[in-house]
Amino acid sequence: SSKIRNVEVQSADGVAVLEDCIGFSLTKTISKVEERLKKGVLPDCQDDDIIPRAGNEMGAEAQIRFLKAKLRVMQEDLANVVFECRKKDDESQNLGTRLKDAEEENSRLQRTISLQHSQIEKYKMLSQEASKKTEGLQQEVTALGKVLQ
Repeated sequence: SSKIRNVEVQSADGVAVLEDCIGFSLTKTISKVEERLKKGVLPDCQDDDIIPRAGNEMGAEAQIRFLKAKLRVMQEDLANVVFECRKKDDESQNLGTRLKDAEEENSRLQRTISLQHSQIEKYKMLSQEASKKTEGLQQEVTALGKVLQ
């Protein structure tokens, strides 16, 4: 992804720092290179964007300072990307653990539901038997009531 940076010019250890890297997108750069390769236009070293065209006019020491500064910025970007990847990995592991816990809870609840369904069926059967027995006893009470009269 692109990252917009405004870096102030500093003189640390005699190394120049880029003034800005606005509008740079690795995705765009890669797609442009891929388009050129598809067209058969191979990039030559003069079009290399590591050192700008003005870099050809720089002395060797200035180019080295420039490249060191660019390397430092790229290392910072790499460190940020590595940090973000680790953060995403941790988050992914956390979500994986939560998913596993939820699946275990779901499985436990499914077993509970199954057990409750079997208990419901058992109590329905007992209820039906009790209703039949009650009906039989009710008929017997009615018959005995008639006999007593």
